[in-house]
Amino acid sequence: MADNAGSTSSTERTSLADSSIFDSKVTETSKENLFVGSTSYVEEEMPQIETRVILVQEAGKQEELIKALKEIKVPFVKMASVEEFESLDSPEFENVFIVMNFQDAVFNELYKNDCRVIGPPVVLNCAQKGEPLPFSCRPLYCTSMMNLTLCFTGFRKKEELVRLVTLVHHMGGVIRKDCNSKVTHLVANCTQGEKFRIAVSLGTPIMKPEWIYKAWERRNEQDFCASVDDFRNDFKVPPFQDCILSFLGFSDEEKTNMEEMTEMQGGNYLPVGDERCTHLVVEENIVKELPFEPSKKLYVVKQEWFWGSIQMDARAGETMYLYEKANTPELKKSVSLLSLNTPNSNRKRRRLKETLAQLSRETDMSPFPPRKRPSAEHSLSIGSLLDISNTPESSINYGETPKSCTKSSKNSTPVPSKQSARWQVAKELYQTESNYVNILATIIQLFQVPLEEEGQRGGPILAPEEIKTIFGSIPDIFDVHTKIKDDLEDLIVNWDESKSIGDIFLKYSKDLVKTYPPFVNFFEMSKETIIKCEKQKPRFHAFLKINQAKPECGRQSLVELLIRPVQRLPSVALLLNDLKKHTAEENPDKSTLEKAIGSLKEVMTHINEDKRKTEAQKQIFDVVYEVDGCPANLLSSHRSLVQRVETISLGEHPCDRGEQVTLFLFNDCLEIARKRHKVIGTFRSPHGHTRPPASLKHIHLMPLSQIKKVLDIRETEDCHNAFALLVRPPTEQANVLLSFQMTSEELPKENWLKMLCRHVANTICKADAENLMYTADPESFEVNTKDMDSTLSRASRAIKKTSKKVTRAFSFSKTPKRALRRALMASQSSVEGRSPSSNEKHVMSRLSSTSSLAGIPSPSLVSLPSFFERRSHTLSRSTTHLI
Repeated sequence: MADNAGSTSSTERTSLADSSIFDSKVTETSKENLFVGSTSYVEEEMPQIETRVILVQEAGKQEELIKALKEIKVPFVKMASVEEFESLDSPEFENVFIVMNFQDAVFNELYKNDCRVIGPPVVLNCAQKGEPLPFSCRPLYCTSMMNLTLCFTGFRKKEELVRLVTLVHHMGGVIRKDCNSKVTHLVANCTQGEKFRIAVSLGTPIMKPEWIYKAWERRNEQDFCASVDDFRNDFKVPPFQDCILSFLGFSDEEKTNMEEMTEMQGGNYLPVGDERCTHLVVEENIVKELPFEPSKKLYVVKQEWFWGSIQMDARAGETMYLYEKANTPELKKSVSLLSLNTPNSNRKRRRLKETLAQLSRETDMSPFPPRKRPSAEHSLSIGSLLDISNTPESSINYGETPKSCTKSSKNSTPVPSKQSARWQVAKELYQTESNYVNILATIIQLFQVPLEEEGQRGGPILAPEEIKTIFGSIPDIFDVHTKIKDDLEDLIVNWDESKSIGDIFLKYSKDLVKTYPPFVNFFEMSKETIIKCEKQKPRFHAFLKINQAKPECGRQSLVELLIRPVQRLPSVALLLNDLKKHTAEENPDKSTLEKAIGSLKEVMTHINEDKRKTEAQKQIFDVVYEVDGCPANLLSSHRSLVQRVETISLGEHPCDRGEQVTLFLFNDCLEIARKRHKVIGTFRSPHGHTRPPASLKHIHLMPLSQIKKVLDIRETEDCHNAFALLVRPPTEQANVLLSFQMTSEELPKENWLKMLCRHVANTICKADAENLMYTADPESFEVNTKDMDSTLSRASRAIKKTSKKVTRAFSFSKTPKRALRRALMASQSSVEGRSPSSNEKHVMSRLSSTSSLAGIPSPSLVSLPSFFERRSHTLSRSTTHLI
């Protein structure tokens, strides 16, 4: 029985080896399928065979491997040499050999003896997932290509193909000879052949051979998978590999752009006419005749082939995009049939003129297609011959047209022979509404729907959040205007002067309020997203090129189409105003139109208000990103940024004198931030957007209710453009004076102080904002701006900062400045007459050493008690007078 089992294994092994190299079809048989059929037979004839792992040579020294085998509870033994193989062979065990190197002599010996061989990563992976050892009739080193089915094409050297197939099998992959829907990846050594075309049509990823080699280099990584996009995308065959392109009929700018794209997509380019070129890309709308006779090897294709290949990330089939000359026999025949230079040319010319006049007259008077004469329907299709408009308004032939666009017009009543001015304006309103709906349908069907489709060739062109940002509420706007268009069509077809047009817009006014603000307010963001994605994503750039060239777009870009909703409501309001002018006073629709115009104005006001709030919220986010350590509670729906002012601190609060301070005035609070001494690195969000580094450091977020007085410091020789804030923080017993010098010249100090007082008054619910401002002399509060910009002053501030850095550098406890000051004040005020302790001596000695190291006495460390006493006395006198 053992011999029988061995022969079965050998047969299975031989067939798999043959299929992996030549036929490339692996027998899809799992462990269960291999043994389930003979389970009852095995149970009757022989006992259960236990799996045993044999650690070969170096594998027996791996502690991590031994620990993993214990976790999955598999017995194991160690084998030091090949000579021990026969002694370990036993019918009671199914031996599984773990080999560290699949290229040494020991592996080859086990391979020849049809032994079951696995690599260490397989064991470690099973232990990590808590799974049993997998069954494999081939040597399996790792599982990085498990569940992948590969096919090969374009390989001339058999040795290279055998090497690649072997590596795929060692990583758990399956090989197939034919390329079909079951193949997950095609490994191509060229961009020609039937397999390559099938893979392109099925959207199968086409990979370079280097993909397999690089995956094998990472075979020892436990969680590595060769099919993940981040790894796989680096080894895809680019669309223009092995292609040499030339371009004809394009402008210099377009040609340069296409040449850059060619190199980015793996191809090369040469001038037109070079014999080495494989493809000639032609602008079919400009080039009517080729300047030379192309060779049979040269593909002459339209530009759609170029952009289509980039969009689907694979070389498209040339047969669908071949360029046809303008003087083909078919085109000559069609032109001759339309020629008017015949013996009856006068009669034909007269008939054509009459038909044109009728077409023009009916098109101007009716929104519906003109009624043709029976003879004209058979003799000449004027509608098709003269329909040369490239505007979206006249083209609605896209893939899946919405029902509202295919709805037939209901000519229940004939158009009146003499239309009133009111009917003319109503007809124009309907026509523009119909055109607008067609544009929205074009945006949705030509751009949004294809981008949202699943299973796109080459993967998604854009991320879902990018698609949402670009299109926003366009589908909702389309639904509302489709209903408005249908109601207007019913009204025009069944026209009566007493019919109310205003009621239609009043009916949908609430829907307009819901749908328009989200789109209009974020239109600029939508536009920026399109521009950014077009630059960063070649496939999206190609997608836009292909679709924007279609007649439905009328040669307009996506951005130009998306601006239509922004312009629509104002144009509707103008038409309704015109309609009201041509409506009689006794007509009930007169007052209804006024209400409809008012409702549209409310919608536009709501849009503007929402836009203002959106911009205000964006400004707050900008402040949060610019100020390092900015409190999260600054973000609030009721808060808005009023003004930003650049200043210099003139006192010890809120930071050292001479520091550059930025004040952000909000409607209810004041954010105080100083300029960072050391700028941190740039911040990159999870979506890849890079923000500039925070240039400011948060100091204090102060509610405006804490500001008791705003001091306008008089101008003197020693004090220019200065002001101060008298603040009472809730944690302090006395008032605190914050003094600043304005450095920005755009905003006058007087305007800034009035603005600040007004918002402080609003916060504390006081009407008299003027009483909050007080004009003071700089001497009263010891405020001066003298020598703030002098070289000596800047050097003094630099030395002061150096002193603090040195102090912090020599400090083992990193004592904060405020705690240090409090300690010094307490030691001098409450412990007078007592000898200092050892700790105090240590602090004082360290301070004196840093001051001497700095070269000058530090103003923050010399006579602090006297300074605070004098400062407190001055503030108490001044604030008593103020309050």
